[in-house]
Amino acid sequence: MDRPERGRGERPRHFTTPRPDNKDVVFGVRAAIETIRAGKEIDRLLVQRELGSSNTMAELMQVAREANVPVQRVPAEKLDRITRKNHQGVIAFVSAIRYVSLHNVLSGAYEKGQTPLLLILDRVTDVRNFGAIARTAECAGVHAIVIPAKGAAQINADAVKTSSGALNFIPVCRENSLRDTVIYLQESGVQVVACTEKAEKTIYQADYQGPTAIIMGSEEDGISDDLIRKADVLAKIPMTGNIASLNVSVAAGVVIFEVTRQRLNA
Repeated sequence: MDRPERGRGERPRHFTTPRPDNKDVVFGVRAAIETIRAGKEIDRLLVQRELGSSNTMAELMQVAREANVPVQRVPAEKLDRITRKNHQGVIAFVSAIRYVSLHNVLSGAYEKGQTPLLLILDRVTDVRNFGAIARTAECAGVHAIVIPAKGAAQINADAVKTSSGALNFIPVCRENSLRDTVIYLQESGVQVVACTEKAEKTIYQADYQGPTAIIMGSEEDGISDDLIRKADVLAKIPMTGNIASLNVSVAAGVVIFEVTRQRLNA
C-alpha cells in the first residue's frame, strides 16, 4: 500500500543514523574524488554544510556533478555521528551495485519481445525492506527497480544480503525525478499503477497484461501526491483485518505476484 506499516526493527527516517561497514564508506575530500574518478558507484555524498570553498572542494563538486552523484549538505554533527575518523567534512557512501539506464532496460525488453514490468519505489528508505523487495522482484521476473537519487535506501552489503543476492541480478535504475520518470514511461507505452489506499479499485481489478510500472510508497508517507496524480491507475490491496496496513515489502510481493498471475493465465 502507499502507507504501509513499518516492519519490525524499522525506524523513521529522521531518527536514522547510518552505521556503515567501512567497506561501504570513504572518508575525506581527496579520497572521495579518487573513488568517484575510479568509476565506483556512489549512493550519496555527504558534505559538511559549514565547509568553506577551496580548489579541492570545487574539484569534488565538479566530479560529483559529472558522475551524477547525489550531494547532501549536512551539519558537522551528522558526519560526526557516522564516524569518529577525520572525515574532513566529506563522507561518500559506496554502492554495492552498479546502476543501469532505465532507457536501456526498457528498450532491451521491447527488443526481446517481452512485456516490461517495472517497480518504482518512492522514498522507501529501510535497507532491509529494500532488500526483501528486490528478492521478490527478481523471483517474479521484474525487469528493473527504479529509485530516486535522493531519499532512497542505501544499497550496501546489508541490502544485498537481505535480498539473498537478488541485487546481483535485478537491474536498479536511479533517477533524479520520479515524476519525470513516470512521464517518460507513459510516453514509452508503459501503464503506471500506483498502489495506494486512496484508490477505489483493488489490485485484482486492474489489468497488467500490457507494459506496466508499479509504484510503491514509503514506510512513512506513502506515495507522493504528485505521483498519484500522474499515475494512470490507482489500486489498493483489499484489507479485512483490524490493522489495515502491510509492510511495504509484503505489499510489493502481493501486487507483483498478482501481475504474474494475470500474465500466466492470459
